[in-house]
Amino acid sequence: MVKKNTCVFISGQGTNLNNLISHSRNISFPIKISLVISNNKHAVGLNYAKKYNIPYIFINTKLNNYENKILLNLKKYKIDFICLAGYMKIISNAFVKKYKGKIINIHPSLLPKFKGLNTFARMLKNKEKKAGCTVHYVNEKLDSGSKIIQKKFFINQKDDEKILKKKTQKLEYKAYPEAIIKIFRNF
Repeated sequence: MVKKNTCVFISGQGTNLNNLISHSRNISFPIKISLVISNNKHAVGLNYAKKYNIPYIFINTKLNNYENKILLNLKKYKIDFICLAGYMKIISNAFVKKYKGKIINIHPSLLPKFKGLNTFARMLKNKEKKAGCTVHYVNEKLDSGSKIIQKKFFINQKDDEKILKKKTQKLEYKAYPEAIIKIFRNF
C-alpha cells in the first residue's frame, strides 16, 4: 500500500497530531505524516514532530502571502492530504479550492451544532444532553463541510468544560484515525 503524504496543521498541544503519528506508524494505516505546519512557534505539539523526526515549519500568519509559503512547502514535501488538528486559523477559499476534498478537520462538537470556538461553554449554557466530535471535510464555510464520522456521549450533570474537553478528546483519538481509514477505503 502506498501511503498518502500528509501534512498536519496545528496551533497548540498537538495531542491529535501525536495520535495520528502513532497510527501512521502502523503499516496498514493509509497516511504518512510528512510535514507539520504550525502558526504558533511555541506550539507544544511541535515537540511530537521533533521527537519523530518529521519536518515542521512555523508559518507567521500575520505576514502577507503566508498561504503561498504554505503551498510551496506542501509542494516541496509532495503533500497529497491535509489534516487540521487544532489549527486556530481560518483557511482561505482559494486554498480550500486548491485542495478540495483533500483537507479534513476534527471539531469538538456534534456539527452542525456549535461551530467555531468555545464549544464546551456554549454546550453547557444551552443545557445540551449530548456532546462529541465530528471529523469533516473542509469547505469554504467554517465547520460546514460534509461529515465523515461523528462520535457522541451523554453529558452528565456534573460535567464542566474541563471534563467535557477530556471526554471529547478521548473520542477524537478514535474518530480521527477511523475517518482517515474510511476515506482511503473508498479511494
